[in-house]
Amino acid sequence: MSAARSRLPYAFARRAGVLDLGGESEARMMLREGADPMALIEARRALGGTRLVVESVSATDFERKLADVYGASGIDVGAADELGRSDVLGDIDGLPPVADLLDARDDAPVIRLINGLMAEAARIGASDIHMEPYDTELVIRMRVDGVMSEKARLPARLAPVLVSRVKVMSRLDIAERRIPQDGRISLAIGGRTLDVRVSTLPAKAGERVVLRLLDRERTGLQLDDLGMPDDIASTFRAALKEPNGIVLVTGPTGAGKTTTLYAGLRLLNDASRTILTIEDPIEYAIDGIGQTQVNAKVGMTFAAGLRAILRQNPNVVMVGEIRDTETAQIAVQASLTGHLVLSTLHTNDAIGAVTRLRDIGVEPFLIASTLRGVIAQRLVRRLCAACRKAEAIDDAGATLAGMAPGSTIHRALGCAQCGGTGYASRLGLFELVRADDGLRRLISANAPEQELSAHAFANAPRLAQSAREAVLRGETTIEEALRVIRPEGGRHADL
Repeated sequence: MSAARSRLPYAFARRAGVLDLGGESEARMMLREGADPMALIEARRALGGTRLVVESVSATDFERKLADVYGASGIDVGAADELGRSDVLGDIDGLPPVADLLDARDDAPVIRLINGLMAEAARIGASDIHMEPYDTELVIRMRVDGVMSEKARLPARLAPVLVSRVKVMSRLDIAERRIPQDGRISLAIGGRTLDVRVSTLPAKAGERVVLRLLDRERTGLQLDDLGMPDDIASTFRAALKEPNGIVLVTGPTGAGKTTTLYAGLRLLNDASRTILTIEDPIEYAIDGIGQTQVNAKVGMTFAAGLRAILRQNPNVVMVGEIRDTETAQIAVQASLTGHLVLSTLHTNDAIGAVTRLRDIGVEPFLIASTLRGVIAQRLVRRLCAACRKAEAIDDAGATLAGMAPGSTIHRALGCAQCGGTGYASRLGLFELVRADDGLRRLISANAPEQELSAHAFANAPRLAQSAREAVLRGETTIEEALRVIRPEGGRHADL
């Protein structure tokens, strides 16, 4: 794709709506819907009169391909050599943030390197970038589909330079290196808009920086886009339509809990009710919903924010996370007084939410009267459709996964399309507990978790069953499913 970048300037391609996809005897061109076809004449002239083969695409598809083509040059590690010169380091504090990374005209090596990191992360779908300083080198790693991979190793002397640049872009104090700082960057890569959350942390060899990339395209995700099975999705919708009570989403960090909550809020956001949230941080802005940011420095905790929100007389309240007794008790009281409360908990499974609420001090009879539903979820990597390989499971694997010997499963091989990993994108695994009369009686009686679980999943699928079905459908591998399913009794749970 680098040839396309050299033959047509990025600014012209984006402005005119014409994209060169390469080719020798003829040039494959992409024309944005609504663009002036006369731009093709200028493109043909720039390409030396080469014959053009033109494909017309929608504006959305054009912008996505534009970012892929011009962002495919990867990390400009060569700029690291230039950063070793003192004359390059002099003006770093005055560097302005860029609006569009691919259209940046600044030749400063630090800017090229940082822009290359972010463009590469966006191109491969990374959720975050980690800059990890050590005594002898700076390691750059990225998390793709929940798995970390190393992308570059740079000289240790470059760490302060890159950290300072990131701080300038996120409006942080570049002189303060002793305490953690948090900031935010808004930028564009082609037609794709990203919010980047920045976190710095003092470490032995310098400051450790994590950049979390939040794609604004995901703000439009609806409940149907999450990939929930029909029965779980319909039960979740029913819980969301309750006039009051508590609906919880559980799972570990990075399981997609906030995405599920936002999709639920969009279902409720029909202008007939007032919806307010208290979050830490606000990941995506949603029109029509009042969103408040936690700020512990000034006393705006989840509990304090939730109290203030309730004085605004909302119909629906979303609390980013129930972390302590005070927040849990206020949420319960809010649900008892006619509010629908949505929140997250860090538990291993759905029924574990009941145990967690009891552990942080909520009375069992209050849990029983307010809980409407709990959904637990995990994200597993989806097998690449281009290179997955079907094979019969062996006896040992069948025993481990709880499958019939000889069942057809698939293996990850790796190809150019998936970057050699064997996986492309991610798939959700879900289980849902709906609070019925029987479960409420057990919760009120302070029944143990095993008894609650036996009742809740007597006729409902568990996470392990969801994982097994995904493996049998060829959507993921046994190894990937076992990576995210909780071990029980010191061994892996049967899939």
